[in-house]
Amino acid sequence: MGRFYFLKNSFRKSYLYLKFIAPMNLDLIPKIKNTHSGNFFLLAGPCAIEGEEMAMQIAEKIVTITSKLEIPYIFKGSFKKANRSRIDSFTGIGDEKALNIIEKVGNTFDIPTVTDIHEISDAHLAAKYVDVLQIPAFLVRQTDLVVAAAKTGKVINLKKGQFMSPESMKHAVKKVHDSGNEQAMITDRGTMFGYQDMIVDFRGIPIMQQYAPTILDITHSLQQPNQASGVTGGKPELIETIAKAGIAVGVDGLFLETHFDPSIAKSDGANMLKLSYLEDLLTKLVAIRKTINSF
Repeated sequence: MGRFYFLKNSFRKSYLYLKFIAPMNLDLIPKIKNTHSGNFFLLAGPCAIEGEEMAMQIAEKIVTITSKLEIPYIFKGSFKKANRSRIDSFTGIGDEKALNIIEKVGNTFDIPTVTDIHEISDAHLAAKYVDVLQIPAFLVRQTDLVVAAAKTGKVINLKKGQFMSPESMKHAVKKVHDSGNEQAMITDRGTMFGYQDMIVDFRGIPIMQQYAPTILDITHSLQQPNQASGVTGGKPELIETIAKAGIAVGVDGLFLETHFDPSIAKSDGANMLKLSYLEDLLTKLVAIRKTINSF
């Protein structure tokens, strides 16, 4: 099942890494499949929900691939995009409308779903529709937001801030645990490198695995933010490189955004993976994981 762990009270009280005591059962995430395959798990889907047809088609394709490769899969889609550079950037099709589409994806394909939230009121609203709540990197230090998400009882995915050290993520995890929720995960989405680039420091993966199951975001890690145009750039040609390295160092899961045609995606198209490339990529990564598991 891989190294997918909850921390126990001894660590949470002392902030000292003692040892992993008990593995977390992936089956605690509703509707998740292939939990005994030994594979990494995957959070994947479009950046933003642009409509029902696109969401259903993308989910169907990913479900087919992950079922074939026996990868535990969670469908990802943002019901709104609150953190845009420009006021005229796409932010969504309507909260309830998008959340209903995500719920339909989960019910149609019998898979768990995840969406990101930006305000305290979003936590209660989104929890009615999805299985995992995601805290965006820019907001992971917002205590009230993290606590509100944790109190829904959903699994919480905490994205590491681009400005934060791996060690500092223990405090975000502790906020979830101290709110009565043991189900926290961390996602590394890269660290700022200058004004307009990101870099992945793979030394942070085992550090954050001391605190919670750790995921590597292999698309946002290749963003080139803060462009003069107000539209984020990216280096999607390096997705496979980053993904292979993540699996090699033993990351628990992968996060990626994908679209049939990233060039027309309404959000973050510059760093998305074209959906037609996904099966080849995941096939290679499963082979690497199998080799790593044999050591």
